[in-house]
Amino acid sequence: MKIYTKTGDKGETSLFGGERVSKDEVRIEAFGTVDELNSIIGTARAFNENEEIDSILARIQDNLFVLGADLATPVNSRNASVPRISAGNISSIERAIDQLESKLDPLKSFVLPGGSRPASLLHFARTVCRRAERRAVTLWKKGEISDEATIYLNRLSDFLFVLARYANKTAGVAETIWNTRTGPGSKS
Repeated sequence: MKIYTKTGDKGETSLFGGERVSKDEVRIEAFGTVDELNSIIGTARAFNENEEIDSILARIQDNLFVLGADLATPVNSRNASVPRISAGNISSIERAIDQLESKLDPLKSFVLPGGSRPASLLHFARTVCRRAERRAVTLWKKGEISDEATIYLNRLSDFLFVLARYANKTAGVAETIWNTRTGPGSKS
């Protein structure tokens, strides 16, 4: 199978089911951003040395492929073989958030993104996840994707924040707390 098909040379691509759409459609932006998110998580895994975190991220990457397929297939599509994000996927992330938070000190102020390499990349992934969520919400408002797809992205961004904090803790790297008095124009 050739990697290039030349079918996208005129600015169009195919959805699952064969429908041709412009590459700048919101749906393409949504699942393209999920693909970007998956790549960033893969990069975080490459810098991560914690087996527990790697295992968690591997499952997230698998779920992001499901989400990508879900977003690439209109909700009313007759293609029943396409996997979809489910309430179970959301519950799983919520349980993981609760488990990780129980191992962390409670937040008392805002945390600046950064710290260890894996944590920094997880913070970056969180911001890309939020962008994917914004694109997905546009589709959701039109009734073109499921509630679960947008809810999953919302929970995933929360999870990535908590996992970044946990990655810093397990690496022995202190979080940087946002100090409003040391910003530009402030007096220390």
